[in-house]
Amino acid sequence: MRKTTWTTIAILALFISGCSKEDTVEISVAETAEEQIDNSAAEVTESATGENESLEVVEESAAETEPEDKAIILARADDPAETVSRSWKYKEGRNFTRLIPTQPTVGGPDKIEVAEIFMYSCPHCLTLEPHINGWAENKDPNVRFVRIPAIFNQLAQIHAQLYYTEVFLVRNGQLKNPAAFRKMVFEEYHNRGNRLTSQTSIERLFVRAGISSDEFNRTWSSFEVNQSLRIAQDLARRYNVTSVPMVVVNGKYHTDVSKAGGIPQLLELIDELTEREGLR
Repeated sequence: MRKTTWTTIAILALFISGCSKEDTVEISVAETAEEQIDNSAAEVTESATGENESLEVVEESAAETEPEDKAIILARADDPAETVSRSWKYKEGRNFTRLIPTQPTVGGPDKIEVAEIFMYSCPHCLTLEPHINGWAENKDPNVRFVRIPAIFNQLAQIHAQLYYTEVFLVRNGQLKNPAAFRKMVFEEYHNRGNRLTSQTSIERLFVRAGISSDEFNRTWSSFEVNQSLRIAQDLARRYNVTSVPMVVVNGKYHTDVSKAGGIPQLLELIDELTEREGLR
């Protein structure tokens, strides 16, 4: 697999820890005291029938199956002969951790999946954003990149709903430039002090991006968005997400900037882990 070359990047000391559940709880309490979150807009509703055709979860091992969750299906099991006799730069237990058993992925087994678990309120995710975007633009064609919003608290949940509203508006051809929109969301929260704590404040942001109020509200309350939120919560539990940003490769390995040793090293590690998966 082709490796991505990166120039030396000075890494801020605050990337050592990432945004943890405890950190985000404190942020949520302080911010939602000023403006009450529209609970009805943030509430995730689950449909008793129907299957999500837009966001499929595929599991690579037979462990921890959940009969009621038909969005999760079984894929191929790990190959016991996958160990390849060669020397790797990054080491298991130091730079990354193996998930045992292998957990579901968002897409099918046709590609190796790299998932970034993130939050719009996390400053470390803001810093990583342009670098992970650059990596994604030059990734191997056999690799699929997805984002999964972490839902640590009520504010994170409404931001996750914002993210999936964005995803489906892009998929439907309504939102033309997702990278520019994500940048606008990050800047709104971190630079302009708009914490986006209600459906109304988020609607105004989408209107600025050229989305009509009707189209926004229809997508915001859609089955697809609610189903995606449910899957994101399930995957965060399976991936043992306690801080962000975090990267999970093919439902099997998870790592972060601190474990990798910096942002350039994280991107290099992602390529190495996808290469390992490609050799199976």
